[in-house]
Amino acid sequence: METVIAAALPALGWAVHGGLLLRRLATARRDPLTGLHTRAGWTARAEHLLTRHPAALVALIDLDDFKAINDTYGHAAGDAVLATTARRLRDWCGRHGVAARLGGDEFAAIVTDPAHTPGATALQTALARPVAHDGHLLPVSASVGLCHRTDLPVTALTDALSAADAGMYAAKGHGRRNVHN
Repeated sequence: METVIAAALPALGWAVHGGLLLRRLATARRDPLTGLHTRAGWTARAEHLLTRHPAALVALIDLDDFKAINDTYGHAAGDAVLATTARRLRDWCGRHGVAARLGGDEFAAIVTDPAHTPGATALQTALARPVAHDGHLLPVSASVGLCHRTDLPVTALTDALSAADAGMYAAKGHGRRNVHN
């Protein structure tokens, strides 16, 4: 019996260690503030979804004048805006998409079936609602760039992100608070 226990202990130790490593890996793929996927976690998932869904839509979102919120109301207010933006983006994606916080005040989403997701105007409206924090209504707006998979000659995520990025900067060039395909 002692021999069996002595042989089982290292195996149990490796199993526990492996479980902890898997948990850490999963945590590293989620943004701790928003709960959304990080760039690395989202990219792997988005690449897979983009190749499998002919109607997929990629969105890039950049909060307008986010630095002013941090400078005026403090970093806790900025965190509240980021967390609220993440929730609104996740709600917009619904069951047919995956959202991510790429870093800072940049977000991304891929929607596999845009016909079952509220349109770009609904996303813009949701993102532009003020955020309540510490007795203040914080002004929020975002510039959104979109790329439909069908607009791409090659269904590579990098191409979709480049097109959505160009759309996002075109939206910013039109006075912010805009959506551009």
